[in-house]
Amino acid sequence: MKMAGRHSFATLRARMSPEAQAEAEALAAQLDEEMDLAEVRRALKLSQDEIAQTLQVGQGSIAKLEKRTDMYVSTLRRFIEAMGGELEIVARFPDHAVKITNFADLSERERV
Repeated sequence: MKMAGRHSFATLRARMSPEAQAEAEALAAQLDEEMDLAEVRRALKLSQDEIAQTLQVGQGSIAKLEKRTDMYVSTLRRFIEAMGGELEIVARFPDHAVKITNFADLSERERV
């Protein structure tokens, strides 16, 4: 996904050496089920500056965002996409889980 003036995750990853890419992939495979945004970013070997460039914001904005406990779903989605991921929202109940689809097409509605 390439947005005007933004770097895709693939572009950022292409700048990494093959060794760094392999290490990042190995670490990403070891991601815990529960991590905060900064831990995910570090596990993927991405800097706050790289995420800031992708989102066209300052590094300080990324630092603040990583510390927030409450944010818009669209903000979280953009942050996850800047790291090369995809955000899914799942409601877990004792006997089943349901993927919430209201936010699945959020990016398309925002672009219209």
